[in-house]
Amino acid sequence: MAQLDLLLVNPGGRELIYQNLGAELSAIEPPLWCRLIAGYAVDRGYSVEILDSEAENKGPETVAREVLERNPRLLGMVVFGHQPSASTQQMAGARPILRAIKELNPEQKIIMVGGHVAALPERTMNEEAIDFACNGEGPVTVHQLLQAMDEGARDLSGVPGLVWREDGKVRQNPAPALIADLDSDLHGNVWHMLPMSTYRAHNWQCFGDLASRQPYASIYTTLGCPYKCSFCCINAPFHTNRYRMRSPEKVVGEIDFLYRTYGVKTFKIIDEMFVLNDRHVSAICQRLAAKPYAHELNFWAYARVDTVRPDRLQLLRSAGIRWLALGIESGSEHVRDGAEKSLDHDDIVGIVRSIKDAGIQVIGNYIFGLPDDDLASMRQTLDLAKDLNCEFANFYSAMAYPGSPLYTLAVGNGWELPENWSGFSQHSYDCRPLPTEKVTAAEVLRFRDTAFHDYFGDPKYLNMVTEKYGIETRRHIEEMTRTRLRRQLLESAGSSGPRRAPVQDTARPFSIVSA
Repeated sequence: MAQLDLLLVNPGGRELIYQNLGAELSAIEPPLWCRLIAGYAVDRGYSVEILDSEAENKGPETVAREVLERNPRLLGMVVFGHQPSASTQQMAGARPILRAIKELNPEQKIIMVGGHVAALPERTMNEEAIDFACNGEGPVTVHQLLQAMDEGARDLSGVPGLVWREDGKVRQNPAPALIADLDSDLHGNVWHMLPMSTYRAHNWQCFGDLASRQPYASIYTTLGCPYKCSFCCINAPFHTNRYRMRSPEKVVGEIDFLYRTYGVKTFKIIDEMFVLNDRHVSAICQRLAAKPYAHELNFWAYARVDTVRPDRLQLLRSAGIRWLALGIESGSEHVRDGAEKSLDHDDIVGIVRSIKDAGIQVIGNYIFGLPDDDLASMRQTLDLAKDLNCEFANFYSAMAYPGSPLYTLAVGNGWELPENWSGFSQHSYDCRPLPTEKVTAAEVLRFRDTAFHDYFGDPKYLNMVTEKYGIETRRHIEEMTRTRLRRQLLESAGSSGPRRAPVQDTARPFSIVSA
């Protein structure tokens, strides 16, 4: 039996990232970049398998034993996550797996790939139990490393995007050009490698019919984002604000395959900004709306308030787009401007109303602790959220995610960052957001947690949910809000005062290149 060339691992660690929210409420999504790298390598003649330890809830020792049994020539630890910020928090689950693998088989060759890795490649090499890292998006680097291993090459300077060791020193090769043909090269059509029965949607996506959380799948139609919000790290592995699109035919063909093969009706569109290019979105939605099963579909997707066109909303809804997640971020226009979100209050209110009138539900995304925030502006944000009364809301505290402009700012100013990678998770015990000039990290986190319970316990919200989804969904939300997160920052003595300390970081600074 021929040796397996490549085993790709999606790390778990939900309990570190979400505490006890991860058991039932959070989504479990198919790992996009495992699929994309696998498809790229398979097309070039290599044998590949995927081990989704997150979906199958396998601990480090179990994963290490399976890796030993499968005996791949190369193991790829993929830490992209299911949204840009999730890459760093996934490091909390990846580290113990890597160490367990190396303890069991020190000779196992390992490459680490992901947004976090691309933002901090040298630090990743110095801190993790790996042989290689990737400072780009991954597929080309992994493929060419396999080729170099085939040839027994000792000089790896020709493998684009590879971070490696030579004579005890970490070397970085220039990242390869971004893959241009997404349809042919980044199709990700390796669904048979995944445990499809384990994936589930977020609870809110299926309000009114929680049983429809499974089967579930997430797909992408674009990569990258042309914007440069200060808190976002999406373009870290791409090193540019370039925006690439798949063909509408291929996107809808993949949806059709998943519907007919696995019975998937509940989907997430992973794109950081799905509702952006009108021609692209309209072509996808027109094809989906023509499907005989369009009325069965339940998609959610991201959008910006300033890219949503009211005259296209009925088309989106007819294609099965039932939820749009809007990056509203702040109730203060001054704070939104500082975050490069120059949106007018009346525009936000008007667009949300138009989306709801079209029969599409809205998730409002809000951030507390942006650089210009104080307690009054954070209160404005919560007041706006309650006024909009969206069907669901996500409340975040501002984080200096590696690869974001905020991270560069935090390092330059010597602000104290989380001690562990799990501290970059919004829901972890050791979560540590950024302070601002006027509020401490503890005050930001306390405000965020209080805002969550204030919003979801508001009678106005609960009455809307009861009328729209029924009493069972209301009871589900009331049960959800009975869980209160423990926070190390709030429990520790003296956490109310500002804390800043120099940050040692060996990584190169992330820079944004205008589109």
